[in-house]
Amino acid sequence: MPHTPSVQAMMMKDEASRGLGIELVDQGEGRAVTRMTVRADMVNGHAIAHGGLIFTLADTAFACACNSYGPVTVAASADIAFVAPAQAGDVLVAEAVVRTRFGRSGLYDVTVRRGSDVIAEFRGRSHQLVPAAPTS
Repeated sequence: MPHTPSVQAMMMKDEASRGLGIELVDQGEGRAVTRMTVRADMVNGHAIAHGGLIFTLADTAFACACNSYGPVTVAASADIAFVAPAQAGDVLVAEAVVRTRFGRSGLYDVTVRRGSDVIAEFRGRSHQLVPAAPTS
């Protein structure tokens, strides 16, 4: 599975994703796939996966997809629609794809699935940072 150097470098420093067991399983220009197994410590008081952690899985896929072009790119906004609950033991896969890029911005869609079941739909808007001017 080829990874762009910028995404590899970003993921090597991503302690949050690593701590949650999020793995980058596939990646290319403008797209990425991440995976996470829902652990017992990831469920809320209703015994379902905490929505914030599902969001984090999708956000990691989004980050990998929008940083695949090279320049440092961050989220400008994101929202998620939860479609179905996930439980402890479920393996969730998030697939991010670019919809459009314009100027230093981009729009990405991420679908989170458990097998063929859709768990959530996420949409993120990215913003490419301008490199700092050299200092003398």
